[in-house]
Amino acid sequence: MHVELLPMTRERFHELFRGFEYDACMFTDEAVFRKLCGLPYDEQAVDAVFERHSGDSDRLSFAVMLGERVIGEVVLKHIDNDHKSCELGIHLKDDSVKGLGYGTEAERLAIEYAFGVLGMNTVLADTIIKNARSRHILEKLGFTRVCDKEGFTFYKLGKEDYYADSTDR
Repeated sequence: MHVELLPMTRERFHELFRGFEYDACMFTDEAVFRKLCGLPYDEQAVDAVFERHSGDSDRLSFAVMLGERVIGEVVLKHIDNDHKSCELGIHLKDDSVKGLGYGTEAERLAIEYAFGVLGMNTVLADTIIKNARSRHILEKLGFTRVCDKEGFTFYKLGKEDYYADSTDR
């Protein structure tokens, strides 16, 4: 079964965070990870985050759908139409949907949306250095490592490079 990206709605955002499992490789600070893991689903907190993000004019959020299930979120943020660039972000709901190619496929769809629909020339991404899975996927999709700084690895993908190398993916 393939994933698809649909616009994020309040209902889909709540579905994502009901049962969401935080992954230690998403945090540079182990204490923050432990604190978040102990928190139950909070409807008001999820609503507040949804409202804050919905008001961002330089951000598009997509629900990663597997059939009728929301299994993650892909975000194109810091959309800069003047410089034709944006930043890609993703998180999946829990371990049951990781390692199966769904995240890779979702990121590929978002990259193609950024280049094809939004007219971007560059997509940026970053990940925590210890997140080997994320680094592997970004590199598999054609991103080039730019630098490591303050616990993060930063990546860049140009439109021409992406389409020139697309037969390799």
